[in-house]
Amino acid sequence: MFYIVCYQVPELIVRPSLPDRWVVLAVVFVFTFLLPTLGTGVLYWFGQLDSLLLRERAQRPLPLLLAAFSFGMAATVLTQRSIFDVLLGQMMVGMVLTVFLTFLISLSWKISAHGVGVGGAGTLLLLLYLNTPHSPVLLWWLLGAVVVAGAVLSARLVLAAHTPAQVWAGLALGAGVVLGIGIGVSST
Repeated sequence: MFYIVCYQVPELIVRPSLPDRWVVLAVVFVFTFLLPTLGTGVLYWFGQLDSLLLRERAQRPLPLLLAAFSFGMAATVLTQRSIFDVLLGQMMVGMVLTVFLTFLISLSWKISAHGVGVGGAGTLLLLLYLNTPHSPVLLWWLLGAVVVAGAVLSARLVLAAHTPAQVWAGLALGAGVVLGIGIGVSST
């Protein structure tokens, strides 16, 4: 999503300037992929997890809490308005909120984190397209997101990783958080 906003539709943001947008991708990579992956590996190494696949609900809360904390650090960096455009910070705050809510729900029920991700991404692309209706690039990304969401959610069901309720709840959570932030931002 950050790649799309920074490079595919560069007019959506002003800061940082185009040559310096690699910094955004570096921050996102380190805090949303590298640190959570290493942290989950450390938890596995020290016997806190039975598997890196996190198939069981009981295995998910600690890695999700670690991810929420790491995402929060990225949000702290990306909400520095003198350096980064507001949209970048809002996107990261939305990700923090969805991961934290997924953590809370996972304490008692196995919601589809994949559903949360594709629901949030697809809804963000829809909102961006509705605010930039003459962008064929965004339209193609939106259509691609719909196809990917269908494939991912179908795969979760075919693999018996989730029930239909868990998949739909994940999709609704991701979409709901993005819509909530989008409505909140547009009303201010």
